Amino acid sequence: MGISVTILGSNSALPTSERNPTAQVLNASGRFFLIDCGEGTQMQLRRNRVHFGKIDHVFISHLHGDHVFGLPGLISSFGLLGRTKDLHIHGVVDLETVLRPVIDYFSKELPFNIVFHRINPLEKELIYEDAVLGVSTFPVEHRIPTVGFLFREKPKERKINKPVCDFYNVPLRVLPKLKQGADFMRDNGEQILNEKLTFPAPPSLSYAFCTDTLPLQSVAEVVKGVDMLYHEATFMSDQEGLAKKTFHSTARQAAEIALEAGVKKLLIGHFSSRYRDLSPLLAEAREVFPDTEIAGEGVTFDI
Repeated sequence: MGISVTILGSNSALPTSERNPTAQVLNASGRFFLIDCGEGTQMQLRRNRVHFGKIDHVFISHLHGDHVFGLPGLISSFGLLGRTKDLHIHGVVDLETVLRPVIDYFSKELPFNIVFHRINPLEKELIYEDAVLGVSTFPVEHRIPTVGFLFREKPKERKINKPVCDFYNVPLRVLPKLKQGADFMRDNGEQILNEKLTFPAPPSLSYAFCTDTLPLQSVAEVVKGVDMLYHEATFMSDQEGLAKKTFHSTARQAAEIALEAGVKKLLIGHFSSRYRDLSPLLAEAREVFPDTEIAGEGVTFDI
C-alpha cells in the first residue's frame, strides 16, 4: 500500500489565518503516525478526515509550543470519544514532565493509558518497529534538544511468478520460502534459481522529517537516498543571519541538504509568518533542487 504524508500544519511559531503550526500524519500501509502536534492539530485531523482512533503513536520532535501545544486538547478529545487502547507518545525526556501535570489536571479519568517513550536527543536510535516499518531518530541542532525522524519500510518479499512456478510444479508450501529468496530443488535433483520463479521485491520506501534545525552535514548523511525529505525552510536566504541566530534553515539551505543527500523529493515547510506568499521560497529552493514542493496544508504526498 505504500506510504503517504498529509500536511496538517506548516507554519513556525505563530499560526496565521492560512497556516497552522507543525503537524503531519504519516500513513504506512494503514498504520497512522502523528508527527508533531501544534495548536489546532485535532481540527486539522477532522478537516482531512483522519480517524482519531487510527492514531496510536505520536512523535514529538522537541518541546517548543508550535510543535506540542495541540497535544493536551487532542488527548482530552480521545478521552471524550471513549478511546480505550493505549496512546504511545515518543519525545525527549522532559515531555512527560511537562505534559503529565496538564493531563492530570484537565483529563483526570482518561479511559486509556498514555505510554511515554523517552528519546535521547544526542543519539541515533530505533524507537519503534513493527512488521511493516521502523522509525529512527537522529540528532539535529536547535536551541533546545531536538530530533528528526526517519521512517523506513522493512525489506519486502519477492513476488511469485505464477506461470513459471506452475510449469515447475512448485508446491504451495514452498512459496513462502521463494518469497524470501530461496531456490527450489525439484524431486529429480534439479535446482531452479529463485530469479526464475519470482520477480524482484518492490522497493522499500522511506520518509525523513527534519525540523527545527540549522543545516547539518550529519543530516545529509542520515537521510541519504530517502524517497522524500521534509526539511524546515523557515526563512529565505536574505534572512540567513536571522536563521542562524534562531537555529533555523533557509529554503536554499534545505535544498542544498536535499541535493547533497541525493533524496528523490524535497518538501519544505515551517515557514515564518512574515511570508504570506510562499512562492519565492519555493523558487529559491528549486534553483538548487528542482524536485521541491511546498508542504501545503491539507495536501497528501504519496511516496
